[in-house]
Formats: sequence, structure tokens, C-alpha cells
Amino acid sequence: MVTFAFILGSGRCGSTLIHDVLARHPEVGFVSNVDDRIRRPAFGGRWNSAIYRRVPPTLTSKGRLRFAPSEGYRILADQVSPAVVAPFRDLVAADATPWLAERLGTFFEEQARAQASPVFLHKFTGWPRAGFVDAALPEPRFVHIVRDGRAVANSLVQMPWWDGYRGPSGWSWGPLPSRYEVEWEASDRSFPVLAGLEWKILIDAFDRARQAIPASRWLEIRYEDVIADPRVRIEEILTFLGIAWDDAFERSFSRYAFGRDRADAYRRELDPRDVRAIETVLGEHLVRLGYMGADHRGEAVSA
Repeated sequence: MVTFAFILGSGRCGSTLIHDVLARHPEVGFVSNVDDRIRRPAFGGRWNSAIYRRVPPTLTSKGRLRFAPSEGYRILADQVSPAVVAPFRDLVAADATPWLAERLGTFFEEQARAQASPVFLHKFTGWPRAGFVDAALPEPRFVHIVRDGRAVANSLVQMPWWDGYRGPSGWSWGPLPSRYEVEWEASDRSFPVLAGLEWKILIDAFDRARQAIPASRWLEIRYEDVIADPRVRIEEILTFLGIAWDDAFERSFSRYAFGRDRADAYRRELDPRDVRAIETVLGEHLVRLGYMGADHRGEAVSA
């Protein structure tokens, strides 16, 4: 029986690197960017794993012609529903109507059969969608990748596709909760603070989603811990997914570099006033996740 597994994260959290590394395992199937572009998996994607394991990491980077795992939003919109792709709120179990749950289940089950892999791995960023997925597939497992909210905010405001510049009335995440709107107004409507609030809204959603999933099927990993000790953390994820670190995976893993140079780039790339403002609104979450000391001074805990 196939294990369905999902890498989840806020976006700009390092989930792509982790997804790419895990997809190198010969027992892992996935949706490819080619499947997504043509909006129909060629041969059910059955050759995805074999092809991907032969492509060096240098030819899988974003922004170039490449072959790599994909979140598959085009193909999901076509074959399942746009509701799965760009909801303004999280999708929960109640959203899994019989029609929609059947379409989602059929999509993943058909590809898993075609690829004949013990684990079929997919990635979602933004809303968790975990409750919805859990209602549509048999006992899926979820790996939540967490990254320091200050680093996420810094990365978001640099992305050409970030829609926070339109303000909460025009972005993808629905209206700000009243208490978060007060925080944004107090920052003089700072865009870096709004990006931080996006992270906080999503972390709140992940906390709610985790409560609805049995602990045995939910693993939370900090991105900073992965890049500090990639071998230990990636093996932890493989164990959680029920697959072993074998020689074939070792050959693929050894070709990856896990750089730590971006871990605190927000301190160089944001104005110190923006960093302090972000820490003010994210302090409780940053402390709870181990990124700040309880004194709220903003000193990052060593990963």
C-alpha cells in the first residue's frame, strides 16, 4: 500500500530544497514540473523518479530549463479544482465534499499507481490544507517545514509575485484578524511587517491543522536545523516516511550543498527598524518556535 506524504510550509521556508532532496529517493514518486506544464502526466509520470535521479542538482534550479518535482498547481486546477490551488483561507475537512474529495483522491492515487513507488510525495506551500487532504486520502503523513518568520518576511518582500503590496484588501490571504490589523496599523502599514503577519497567519493555521492530525502522522522540522545538520534531519524525515537511507539515495544526497549564508540575511537586507517592528509583532511565535529568547530582545537562537 502506498504512503501519501506531503511537505508543507509557509512559502520561502526552504521546503523546495527539502522536497527536491527527498524526491531523489528511488522509492519516492512525485508530480513533475513537466506534468504540471502540460497539465497531464505523461505516462502517468511513471518515469519521473528514474529521470530525476539522473539529473544533477545544477539542472534542477528554478529560473532555468529544468526537470524537478512540482507543487503542480496548473494540473491540480485542471484535474481537481482551482479551490485546491488558491483558496483565501485554509482548506479543512469540511471542505472535502464527496465530489471534491473523490477528484483529489483519484488524482493522487492514479499517479501513485503509475509510478509504483512506496511513497508518493507532494508539496503544498501557503495554507496547510492538511485537514482537507486527510479527509480525501488514506492516512497521509505531513512534514511541516518551519523557518524563522523574520527570514520569511525578508524573502517575501523581495519576490516579484508577492501581493502584499496591494494591502490586505488585495492580497491572497483574506482579511487580517482584528488583532493583527491593529499591529499592522501600529507599524504605519509597514510592508515588511505585513509579510511577517502573513507568516504568523499561516503558522496559526498550521497550529490548528496539527491539532486535527494524529501526532504519529505529523512531523515538524525547522529549516535551520536541516541546514545545520542535513544528514541527521533528512534521515529523520525518511524514517518518518517509512523508507530507509540506501546507497542510491546516498549518491544523490552527497551532491547537494546546504548553505547557511541566508540564515540571518534579514539583518543585512532589512532596515534595523523593520527588524525590530517584525520582532514586536512576531515575538510570541518566534519564542515558541525557538527563534528568540523569552526576553524578546530578538537574539536568534542558534540553529
